[in-house]
Amino acid sequence: MAVQRLVLTDFRCYATLRLSIDAPMITLTGANGAGKTNLLEAISFLVPGRGLRAARLADIARRQTGSSDPGQCWGVAATVDGLDGVYEVGTGVSEEMAIEAPRRAVRINGAPARGQAALGERLSALWLTPDMQRLFTEGASGRRRFLDRLVFGFDPAHAGRLKAFERAMRERSSLLQREATQDTAADPAWLDVLEETIVEKGVAIAAARIALIDRLNPACAMGVGPFPSASLALDGVLDGWLNTMPAVEAEDQYRAALLESRNMDRSGRGTAVGPQRSDLAVTHILKNAPAGQCSTGEQKALLISIVLANARLQSLERGAVPILLLDEIAAHLDEERREALFAEIQALGAQAWMTGTDPALFTPLSGAAQHFTVANAEVTECSLDDHAA
Repeated sequence: MAVQRLVLTDFRCYATLRLSIDAPMITLTGANGAGKTNLLEAISFLVPGRGLRAARLADIARRQTGSSDPGQCWGVAATVDGLDGVYEVGTGVSEEMAIEAPRRAVRINGAPARGQAALGERLSALWLTPDMQRLFTEGASGRRRFLDRLVFGFDPAHAGRLKAFERAMRERSSLLQREATQDTAADPAWLDVLEETIVEKGVAIAAARIALIDRLNPACAMGVGPFPSASLALDGVLDGWLNTMPAVEAEDQYRAALLESRNMDRSGRGTAVGPQRSDLAVTHILKNAPAGQCSTGEQKALLISIVLANARLQSLERGAVPILLLDEIAAHLDEERREALFAEIQALGAQAWMTGTDPALFTPLSGAAQHFTVANAEVTECSLDDHAA
């Protein structure tokens, strides 16, 4: 899978930008704050989800020069070589949408798509950012988002299930809290409908996560050169039920748990059972140690190993390698791991977009990568050999 042409309009620091891509590897170098990560974020919106920064749609539009008011409209368009052919893809927020609550529109070959799942049916992307180094030491929500991103590459409908689940959870919580604060009884029939949606989508979400981990673990156990082997597991009540009983019984247990937790949710404490409570446990196989107890360098190496394993699995199961978006990936890798990463990307045949402040880190890719320098939202193509000279 690959981006052949990228066009940005009022996206982050870019008023307009057009890039034509003709190489499997793309390197972007420049000072911090120049706009490198913004380019990776733009590409991350060509697949389902909230992008690599998980940003609010209202925060993405370029702030107009001389104005204190943030912009509202933005767009990303691309020609992509995806599953089953070449497509023209567009996404963003239009003026009409900005008047209401901002929502992201999607167009495929000029026609409106019904949802973001249409993107996942054609294209897949994986990314690593410096912020993700804290994945194993902070809360479980980041680890769930990371796992769900891995699932999207195999099951595009997963994004729609998550959205429907979260919407039903919010409505249920709002009904129960309004009942507690306004002394107005919630409609029990509507609560039943919402809880049925929560059960249906919640069990499907958990099952999709479990299914991916079962398939991904053998690839993760292989490791990649100097990158460590990893083992993944889900830790959660619902996940435990699905691992020990038929899905129908797990649904019954979940339905009963939601009914029992209504009083807890009236106080705003939240439901204790469901995919929103699961955690991804990652183990460094060679050291037999949880990732959270490993060094920062080992944690980064584990993340790289998992992402590369996922890319290999996508290549086998979907017949195409996902786009890799690797932000500041080379800066904190030693030479052995840096060269191993470059070699694995080339062996996979993946289109990889890599950023860094130091062009010298990418000189081994001279002749294999298309290189751009980025400065003050200006992107200029040049040769890595020029920097080496």
